[in-house]
Formats: sequence, C-alpha cells, structure tokens
Amino acid sequence: MITSVRSLVIETPRLLLRLPRREDFDAYAEFMSDPEAAQFIGGEQPRALAWRGFLQISGAWYLQGFSMFSIIEKDTGDWIGRVGPWMPEGWPGTEVGWGIIRSRWNNGYATEAATASIDWAFAELGWTEVIHAIAPDNLASQAVARKLRSQNRGPGRLPPPLESITVDIWGQTRAEWQRQSVLG
Repeated sequence: MITSVRSLVIETPRLLLRLPRREDFDAYAEFMSDPEAAQFIGGEQPRALAWRGFLQISGAWYLQGFSMFSIIEKDTGDWIGRVGPWMPEGWPGTEVGWGIIRSRWNNGYATEAATASIDWAFAELGWTEVIHAIAPDNLASQAVARKLRSQNRGPGRLPPPLESITVDIWGQTRAEWQRQSVLG
C-alpha cells in the first residue's frame, strides 16, 4: 500500500474520513448487528461475519488503493459509519456507498461524507462517473442520492451471489458533478 494512502484523512466540517483501523471494529460489528442499519448493506451479521466484511473493506484499500473510509465524528471521536469508493469484481460501476449508525441518522452525515468521497474519487481516482446501487425500498439512501443530485438510471444487477437483490442504479458523471459544484 502506498504510504500516502495509509495516512489519508479527508476532513469535512463535522467529520474525518480515514482508512479503517483495528480499533474501529467493535463499533463496526455493532453497526452490522443492527437489523435496521444493516438492512440494505448485507443484512444483520454476527460478529464473526462482520469481521470478514471489515477485512474485505480494509483489504480493498491494499489491493485497489481505494475502499470505504471509516467516518469519525469530530466532536466525539466516535466511529459513526462507513462511506467511500466501492467496486468489487463484477460490480455495475464505480460506486460511492454509505452506511451510518442509527443514532446518527437524520444529521446530514451521509450526504456530507458522500460528497467528500465523490470529490476524492473524481480527483484522485480519475473516475468519470459515480453510481449508487440502492434498493427500491431504501428511501433514506434515495434521499441522500437526490441531495447529491444523482439521478435514478433504472434497474441494475449485482454480481453473483448477489444477483437476486433488486437495486436501482443512481448516478452522475464527473462533468455533471463539477457543473453542480459550480452552481452550488
């Protein structure tokens, strides 16, 4: 892994986005054990399965040079979720996804963190578009996608073994993102 990636921290007004650390795992495991919070990101998981997912996110940083960031609330230092570039083998596109612990829902954290992640993916990874694979009944993530000014492009397909999960692909191009940033 490139040293500069290992020390990467993106700062927003209320959050720090950084690579996952071992000490984040307890909060991550609690997050993934919450059936409501984990409903659209793999479902409720026991600690041992959450550990595998946590390692998958961490390993993607090593192998791809990008993955989900840990979201740290500046005021408390608490781990409050995950956000960032995501593109496993066979994925329908270059995704920026998010998940926030339930106690921090409705604070605008997902939008704030996703905005910083999209900026980073376009600037540092050279992506030409960003998608969000969102279940049709995931109204909260659809609201975040709308705040990001992403458009619903229609039904999408995830790779096996997830091919039975119904998702819509929301997204926008880098040019659309840059245009909206200029417009405010």
